[in-house]
Amino acid sequence: MLYAILCYNHEDTVGQWTKEEDDAVMARLDAVLQPVERSGRLGPVARLLPTTAATTLRKAGGEPLVIDGPFAETKEQFLGFYLVDFDNLDEALAFSKDLAEANPGGGSYEIRPVGYMRERDKDMHAS
Repeated sequence: MLYAILCYNHEDTVGQWTKEEDDAVMARLDAVLQPVERSGRLGPVARLLPTTAATTLRKAGGEPLVIDGPFAETKEQFLGFYLVDFDNLDEALAFSKDLAEANPGGGSYEIRPVGYMRERDKDMHAS
């Protein structure tokens, strides 16, 4: 089963890390990723730019409205994701716990099974 592991944290906290702190966190996270990548189960991984770089398209009863910034004010922001192929939720949870241990401070990881909108997307993943 394909899982999206969505990463949330306090953007202000993460944004205040020094380059050395950020490099150390990225190195610890990479150590968690390496075995999954070697097994061929790691898909795309993305670190999102700050919400100040975001643009939101909101549709509410009429023409779509384009606004600067994130969709909603929240305590934690969506900062990135991992796409991984695990046999079950327990494997995805174990991987997420390893990510959490490698990443200092608070934050959360949302583990969500991925469905396919088009059959050809499912076929592409199976190959």
